[in-house]
Amino acid sequence: MNADQISSEPRQSAASIRAARANNPKMRERDLAQMLDITEAELVASFVGHGARRIEPRFDDLFPGLQSVGTVMALTRNESAVHEKIGPFEKFVNGKRAALMLGEQIDTRMFPANWVHGFAVEKADGNDIRRSLQFFDAHGDAVMKIHTRAETDLEAWNTLVEKLALEDQAPDVLPDVSKAEPFSRKLPSQGAEAVLRDRWQAMTDPHQFHGLLKDLDLDRVSAFELAGDAWAWPLDRGAVPALLRLAASERIPIMCFVGNRGCIQIHSGPVENVMDRGPWINIMDPTFHLHLRTDHIYEVWVVRKPADVGHVTSVEAYDSEGQQIIQFFGVRGEGNRERTDWRGLAENMPKLDGAVRLGAAE
Repeated sequence: MNADQISSEPRQSAASIRAARANNPKMRERDLAQMLDITEAELVASFVGHGARRIEPRFDDLFPGLQSVGTVMALTRNESAVHEKIGPFEKFVNGKRAALMLGEQIDTRMFPANWVHGFAVEKADGNDIRRSLQFFDAHGDAVMKIHTRAETDLEAWNTLVEKLALEDQAPDVLPDVSKAEPFSRKLPSQGAEAVLRDRWQAMTDPHQFHGLLKDLDLDRVSAFELAGDAWAWPLDRGAVPALLRLAASERIPIMCFVGNRGCIQIHSGPVENVMDRGPWINIMDPTFHLHLRTDHIYEVWVVRKPADVGHVTSVEAYDSEGQQIIQFFGVRGEGNRERTDWRGLAENMPKLDGAVRLGAAE
């Protein structure tokens, strides 16, 4: 057998994946997939015919259908943060490049091109059955999971699953997944600093920042490094846990964004129960759960962006590659000035003292 034949063989069969699951019943899916050197989509797909069904992530049917099922838990995560919101899906706004789910609890920005693989999953849990819809991108990474709760209308849930179910439910077929390109920093071109500062100051809406980055071919951290201290400055790595504890103790309502290639999920409101568990810092409130790996935080920045009224202030955490983990703003209605308590909290976080900044000369 030559090398090409060896490389074309599947890394794991569906049966061997199910056997590994049986031998590790308490291990989280993401951790088991990493142990097996497969993607999470391949792990879930191995259970088609064994508690899982393939479904098509058609936004036109999926999200209007979810509006009829009542309370659920929506989960969006990346490598370092897990964001869970409990409540109903409310107002869906579709779009070809981006779609929105607007609601008091579940508030998302979704990018349909990255919703590639979908599954409806049922798992026995003692005498109960846990039900979920799980969606993955082309690389097999989870973009969003939706879990039933005790209050969920199961009849409406099952009707939605039937509507989305694909005709092909052949067992032991794993999805085709491609390896994602690693994230890399985009170093600024000559003269980028002056252009960036001029355009930054001229913004009238924080959402214009994305276009600025695209036009200058910059990543976010590189832009912060060029912006100057009037617009961005680095904080001590311990700033995020401190921010969460202070926001809770002072009852400052915040916006908390966690995203991946396919979805950004947002919490807006106060936080209350902040707890440490090893490297994780957690928020465990009635309708909002956050699990954040503080040991993955390499850089934290305070960032100011011009808005319709004054400017808005964010606190943003990044990993060692310069990829965003989590982002915080103060709750602010359109046309209103930023809350002074949030601005004061963000601007008084401990600044970075003597550490090497990502991308700086060593």
